[in-house]
Amino acid sequence: MIVATFPMPAGLVFDWHTHTGHQLAWAASGVLTVRTEDATWVLPRTRALWIPAGLRHETLSSGPATMRTLYIRPDRCPGAWTEPSTVAASPLLAGMIGYLGSDTLDDAARARAEAVLADLLQPVAMTTIDLRLPDDDRARQVALALLDHPADKRTLPQWAREVGASARTLARGFLTGTGMPFGRWRTRLRLQTAPPALAAGAPVSAVARRAGYDTASAFVAAFRRETGSTPAAYFAVSR
Repeated sequence: MIVATFPMPAGLVFDWHTHTGHQLAWAASGVLTVRTEDATWVLPRTRALWIPAGLRHETLSSGPATMRTLYIRPDRCPGAWTEPSTVAASPLLAGMIGYLGSDTLDDAARARAEAVLADLLQPVAMTTIDLRLPDDDRARQVALALLDHPADKRTLPQWAREVGASARTLARGFLTGTGMPFGRWRTRLRLQTAPPALAAGAPVSAVARRAGYDTASAFVAAFRRETGSTPAAYFAVSR
């Protein structure tokens, strides 16, 4: 196992890439976001993400963070997970990652530490808020504008006039391209912006306003519908 540490200023993105080995990504400080083509994970300090070898992904930080990551050769880990998996980053796991980062370990000590670390990789459930972009050019134009400004409250007919399409055409573009109506897609987009701020400890009321909700209660209700938990419970273990 190789341990690497990456200081990440706010807004830094490690663009789409793959690794020949497995990766365990963990935020030693701050909050990390890891995206694959199918899902997004927000990782506070008490969560790490197992990323199997060859999986295309990108890693970013919305605020200052430090990523400490393990790279593991597939031939040294035959029973590894083949799908991305969140694991509990306990203080013991964090300590073992730091220990393995030492360049003074001999081969025997390193082998023992690697065996202990493998035992500490306990999967935990973590809801992801997945979001696809529509294929239709005009619907995609609206989607990209909302990605930049999730709190934009313009209605579907207003967006249709903006991009030169009928509301029906635009609605069909979202439904066929994303599998969900425009309203549901926008709700998921707004909620997808929330976990990094929640994990960093921002007040729910402030997160709700930035996501485009007039009240914290409306935001909490929408968050519960999509994730099955309240914002307070989502990162309860992290706090």
